[in-house]
Amino acid sequence: MAIFFLPSLLLSLVVFFLLHTTTNGAKKSYVVYMGAQSHLFDASLQELDSVTNSHLDLLGSFVGSTVKAKDAIIYSYTRHINGFAAMLDEKEAAEIAKDPKVISVFPNLPRKLHTTRSWEFLGLTKDGHIPDSSTWKAGRYGEDVVIGTLNTVTKEINLNYSYKGYGPIPAKWRGICQPGYKDGVRCNRKLIGVRYFNKGYAAALGNPLNKSLNSARDLEGHGTHTLSTAGGNFVPHTTRVAAYKVCWPETEFAGGCYDADIMAAVDAAISDGVDVLSMSIGGTGGTEFFRDGVSISSFHALAILDQLWRLTNVAPWIFTVGASTTDRNLVNYVSLGNKKQIEGVSLSASGVPGGKFYPLISAANGNNANASTTSALLCYAGSLDPKKVKGKIVLCLRGENARVEKGTECLRAGAVGMILANNVTDGNDLSADPHVLPASHINYTDGQIIFAYLSRTKNPTASVTDVRTLLGVKPAPFMAAFSSRGPSNIEPTILKPDITGPGVSILAAFTKAVSPTGLDNDKRRFTYSVLSGTSMSCPHVAGIVGLLKTRYPHWSPSAIKSAIMTTAKTRDNTRKSILDSSTVEATPFAYGSGHVNPNSAMDPGLVYDATTEDYLNFLCARGYNDTLIRLFSQKPYSCPDTFSIEDFNYPSIAVPNIQARKVTLTRTVTNVGSPGTYKVRVRQPFAVFVTVKPSVLEFKTSGEQKTFQVIITPNFAKLGTRAGYVFGDMIWSDGKHSIRSPIAVNLAS
Repeated sequence: MAIFFLPSLLLSLVVFFLLHTTTNGAKKSYVVYMGAQSHLFDASLQELDSVTNSHLDLLGSFVGSTVKAKDAIIYSYTRHINGFAAMLDEKEAAEIAKDPKVISVFPNLPRKLHTTRSWEFLGLTKDGHIPDSSTWKAGRYGEDVVIGTLNTVTKEINLNYSYKGYGPIPAKWRGICQPGYKDGVRCNRKLIGVRYFNKGYAAALGNPLNKSLNSARDLEGHGTHTLSTAGGNFVPHTTRVAAYKVCWPETEFAGGCYDADIMAAVDAAISDGVDVLSMSIGGTGGTEFFRDGVSISSFHALAILDQLWRLTNVAPWIFTVGASTTDRNLVNYVSLGNKKQIEGVSLSASGVPGGKFYPLISAANGNNANASTTSALLCYAGSLDPKKVKGKIVLCLRGENARVEKGTECLRAGAVGMILANNVTDGNDLSADPHVLPASHINYTDGQIIFAYLSRTKNPTASVTDVRTLLGVKPAPFMAAFSSRGPSNIEPTILKPDITGPGVSILAAFTKAVSPTGLDNDKRRFTYSVLSGTSMSCPHVAGIVGLLKTRYPHWSPSAIKSAIMTTAKTRDNTRKSILDSSTVEATPFAYGSGHVNPNSAMDPGLVYDATTEDYLNFLCARGYNDTLIRLFSQKPYSCPDTFSIEDFNYPSIAVPNIQARKVTLTRTVTNVGSPGTYKVRVRQPFAVFVTVKPSVLEFKTSGEQKTFQVIITPNFAKLGTRAGYVFGDMIWSDGKHSIRSPIAVNLAS
């Protein structure tokens, strides 16, 4: 997920690469990127029409006529992005890529969606009240900041978003509330903008869209959930929200969130006046920056929008967010016939009928004659025999098919309940799901206890209780198993992820267009639901960015990012190091700089700032030539004679290739607080010695900058047989502020 600032550069997209399996005659959708528009927010309709006509003229020169061009074109990007999307064959795409006015041509590829108590866990509320120390108060509740999401929206969301007490819509807002086909989506003073973009999806589908898809309504709940998390109601006169639907249902031929639609939505969001843009959309992963359309577009949005947050992208200008737990559990209990009680999690509506004990069976022993025991153990659809499992509680193993689908299969076969046990890979990672029957999700160790009980008991029985809420659960947070880990396989000198936030069992608004399980045979409908995923953690951070922007409207995106990263926490609520889901100590490759700590981020003391030129120098240091730099820069840019990639002014430090040498890095901090003297201390990584020169920085004024060196020296004599990454911390402190940077050094190199 990502967030960017709004002055005046433009989105761009990738270098041309074609699928080798296509033939010249096969038409596919492509994006043709031509750089940035020269106009900004005040372009007239005549100017916009002129841009579209220029796109048609260019396209027509390759497809035969402007008439054919009008049939082929999908989008004309006219406001900030200069380019278009069109149906082309491979030969046409290759020829257009040679035109001197064209920077890049690339296929219109799909991307995937990433799928309360959390604000109190972050310290923004306490016992239902907002303390004076809360970032909500310091940030004036994000007053009139506009948070946009690229995702989906629902007609229910305007009911969940009460707008009573809100003032007029901010004068800067230029967006619309786009009507859809019988969707009932309505805007108000809270939800101030709605648009949908489906032409890229339609082009990939290859067939006319059903009329019901000409709508911004959320058909699966993901967009409603993320938007309400990022900008939900705190108190009157707060953040405004806008929704840009770019994600569409999966079919046999197409589905997801297509680049052409994403570009059109970002172009519109910039023009509409969005301050913070949150994308709960996954990247393709493992792609060099100049071949990644979202990396390039987000780079330019960095100079346009206030921040853009993404989940899977590893570019340094994108804020990458991991997912971790809160201190709330939605628990129930499995009682065994031997009086053993095991705690699990669930969102089932009730326990088993009457709270009684029922026969317990392993799903592997309840298989249909035509189903393998392996399929049955995983509770695949049609794998269970009603004659064997009816009236019983079934023990299923997690993996392969969806957790809620396993419960549906148990219900179909007549089971009264389900116990879902983790496999060894999932360990302690649990999800409270809205199962269609009484169910409890338990960890791997407890699952082995129940399997052992089954194997040695002649008539095993069990019961599953009602669900209740537990607060103050310890330890918390710990990292979710599904959260992506570093290091970056594209640029390991940038430590990723950057931060972690609440992303497990997050309660937020939901759509009535679909059941909470998403299954067709589930007829339940709710306006709220609990979901887990990095899609849930990113909106939390996006909301915090909105608060910081309100408090510090002139801070750069990098300054806000630094404030959040350097004030993050690496200890849980037991004052011990944050754990991974497997209960081992987590590393910065799981949580980045740590767990987001919004109240401290509001007063960071020092920040690591970076400009657009710094990011371009980063690309220069990676060996990008003038042609590739042009993909990212609106204007010609000359690389400096000397710039080390290790000197990029990032808030964290990663050395992926130390070998037997000493590495010296340069960093610059900016004082954003009162005058003061900062001293450094280092928690040394194993077999590494880190020194900082100078070790004391004195600031006399706010805005003053100081540069220092970090010298990292390996001690291979101490290493022994141990190899791989080792971790430490560098902390600047004036007695009030602590500015912490994680250090990762790869000794295996």
